Amino acid sequence: MNVYDTANRLAQELKQSEEYINYKMAKETLSLKPELKKKIEEFEMARYDAQITAMQTGRSDEDKTKKMQQLYIELIQNDDAKSFFEAETKFNIVLADVNKIIGDAVMDVLK
Repeated sequence: MNVYDTANRLAQELKQSEEYINYKMAKETLSLKPELKKKIEEFEMARYDAQITAMQTGRSDEDKTKKMQQLYIELIQNDDAKSFFEAETKFNIVLADVNKIIGDAVMDVLK
């Protein structure tokens, strides 16, 4: 069996998973609501900015963290945004689990 064939099969399985389908549908819902999509993009930029600052300085920036939290609090009140975040989280968990399984399988040569 070719490892690339297996990887392609895994990719197809991921695309057929409930988590992928739900995440894709949530993203499509956002595309129909440009204002909400823009607000989520603003949140994602604020989250990224806060994370980069924390990684670079070794501590969180209170103002950036507060801005990110405030945006999230506003967004989570919206059912479509809440569904998007839930679907995104569940899909990211699947990807992380798959990556962990693969990483664990080859850990002996990565040490």
